[in-house]
Amino acid sequence: MKVDLPENTIGFESSEDCAVFPLDEKNFLIQSVDFFTPIVDDPFTFGQIAATNSLSDIYAMGGKPLYALNIAEFPSDDLPLDILSQILDGGLDVAKIAGIPILGGHTLKDPVPKYGLVVTGRVEKENLTLNSTAKAGDVLILTKPLGLGIISTAIKKDKSPDFIVDEAVKTMTHLNRGAAEAMNAIGVHACTDVTGYGLLGHLLEMCQASEVSATLEFNTIPLIQGVYELAQKGFVPGGTKRNMDYVSSHVNFSKTLSKEQQYLLADAQTSGGLLISVAKEKVQDLQNLLNENGCLTSSIIGNVYNPAEFSIFVD
Repeated sequence: MKVDLPENTIGFESSEDCAVFPLDEKNFLIQSVDFFTPIVDDPFTFGQIAATNSLSDIYAMGGKPLYALNIAEFPSDDLPLDILSQILDGGLDVAKIAGIPILGGHTLKDPVPKYGLVVTGRVEKENLTLNSTAKAGDVLILTKPLGLGIISTAIKKDKSPDFIVDEAVKTMTHLNRGAAEAMNAIGVHACTDVTGYGLLGHLLEMCQASEVSATLEFNTIPLIQGVYELAQKGFVPGGTKRNMDYVSSHVNFSKTLSKEQQYLLADAQTSGGLLISVAKEKVQDLQNLLNENGCLTSSIIGNVYNPAEFSIFVD
């Protein structure tokens, strides 16, 4: 049975980062859920990463989180419950930094641990930022470096140097709150967070939904130090390869780029940064505020154009 929804409700029909439900003429309720298996050994750090990742969709749409619910699966017959407590403590730590309570949740018994949050937020109509409203002439800015999927694969095989692991954890536990606040203050055209589909996958969604094309300059794209060498050693996860298979027919790569460089752009991220499409005349002000707000990067990585033969061109 079809349910009549209020005007401006956003759900399954689009690829936006959150469900959007109008509260009144000026305010929207936004909601997202995400959870996954551990990508680091330390339970507390895993909880921090999962919670940071879950909050990201709210920030990507220009919103402010209000509260969260835990969602977890745990093999209680095989692992001590203290490990689950540490995971939940990590999530609570991030929630406190974000300024929100965790009001409850649900846990299931499962052979493989999983954790994340259901996050409810609010956004004013003037700040609601979609991934479907990029405009030709815009500049693309990325607020975190890439490489987290490749690094996570190396971590699982105990082949990632400590300095790379430390940088990856720093990146994955950094909230996108400052980036969202900067977007709202300056005013941007479109945004999405870069997560499981990689930079190319999420940019492709933005281009197709906005009916535009984009160019990327590889040498301007921030990468976590040492990740290229890990890619050369073969630590490319299956998800990254599947991302590349999906986007390849929509992307025109420069012949000067190696296969490893191409994989970095399709690398499946966990708790990645925001990809922002902003008018050219606002770029400097946005970069200044992103830097003031402590964002890890404020890199100009490309431009948006009218539709062309390919959705994305990479030089």
